[in-house]
Amino acid sequence: MGVHTLLHMPKRLDIRLIAPSGYAEDRAAGQRGIERLQAAGHTILGTDVLDRVSLRFAGSDAERASEINRLADAGRALPDIVMATCGGYGAVPLLDRLDYTGLRERFADEQCAFVGHGEFTVLQCALLACSGISSFHGPMLVPDFGADYLRETTWRQFWLTVLSPRADFEWLCPDTQTDLRASGTLWGGNLSSLCSLTGTAYLPDIEGGILYIEESGEQAFRIERMLYELKLSGVIDRQSAILIGGLGGQRISEYDNGYDMEHALERFADIAETPLVRGLHFGHGPDKVTLPFGAPAELRIVDGNALLSARGYHCAGGSRLPS
Repeated sequence: MGVHTLLHMPKRLDIRLIAPSGYAEDRAAGQRGIERLQAAGHTILGTDVLDRVSLRFAGSDAERASEINRLADAGRALPDIVMATCGGYGAVPLLDRLDYTGLRERFADEQCAFVGHGEFTVLQCALLACSGISSFHGPMLVPDFGADYLRETTWRQFWLTVLSPRADFEWLCPDTQTDLRASGTLWGGNLSSLCSLTGTAYLPDIEGGILYIEESGEQAFRIERMLYELKLSGVIDRQSAILIGGLGGQRISEYDNGYDMEHALERFADIAETPLVRGLHFGHGPDKVTLPFGAPAELRIVDGNALLSARGYHCAGGSRLPS
């Protein structure tokens, strides 16, 4: 089945690539991602970012910050989607360089959809906290759309979410999950990235939110420690629910004596007053849903059946529609 037949898309979009963190080590994957998006009828802008390399970064701090600040220029047309090429480290040094006032003013009347995951989380948090700009936690060009095998569920669900003002996610929770009903702002992302912002003005101050968390390649004890960091800083206790996504890449040593990710989550759940919810696939991993970051949402769990609904966020190529 060709990529362009996976989902009928009535809109043909302008998609601008940005590389706020690491450089694209797999150039062939980047080109595959571009070709797949083009085959679906979209125009891809900023392909030159795939060629930028400075140390382990996709260009200098100034270069990477400027491609975001250019979006504040009213003399330039906004793309429909701004998509990160890949993750890695490098976005944190950009936070003090961004034109939050200019971006807030530009996005007051016009919108585009920012999308990415991993360290892209720090930009999503900063844009929401400092400019009131929402975004999407979802696939990136190189690891997802440029993968050897394109996951149809990831592709299809991405377009269903970014082209609509509402999104619904259903899944089965583990047997131990109790019934739950919660509502609030849907936000979160990469756990280590969230922790890097604690105590700063770049972490959104969200009360009663639905916080989602994912991570890759971290040891179980580090996951537990970072969860404690969010709790001890007051972030966890202010949320109505915590969604736990992919936490893959763990290495178990002899010293762990059997302690693994399950133990880490069980230990934290015992002391967390906020319910932890598992079973939804997002973040790192081949299959992932695209979550609206900063959208009003409701979570309901009955007899192990979970439904997460988000409403009223800005769509790609359109304005915020009624919830």
